Amino acid sequence: MRIAVPLKDGRGLESEVCEHFGRARYFAFIDVEENTIKGAEVVEVPFEEHGPGDLPNFIKEHDGDVVLAYGMGRKAMAYFESLGITIVTGAYGKVRDVVEAFIHQVLEVDPHWRERIEETKHQ
Repeated sequence: MRIAVPLKDGRGLESEVCEHFGRARYFAFIDVEENTIKGAEVVEVPFEEHGPGDLPNFIKEHDGDVVLAYGMGRKAMAYFESLGITIVTGAYGKVRDVVEAFIHQVLEVDPHWRERIEETKHQ
């Protein structure tokens, strides 16, 4: 399984999950086998501006099976579904911790992420 996570910075597993999926400049692609992290790669997003489908296609091109993110728009969610990529929203914290929790099925997500994203838009 290959998990994609939007990053606040380019530090990979040591980075924090970026709150705004579409604004992330880097993604970590984490390879998981037998419930263990086997490797991680940080990839810079190759475009400044993006349209619908650009980020889902970018993740598909890097063989992402699952996306762990905090906030994500409905169009992006629908696009990922059409590509057969599983998405989990409301994920927050250090990437390594988030991925480990997901692997072991104990990931706690913020059920109010939509409201929190809206609040930050109006500040």
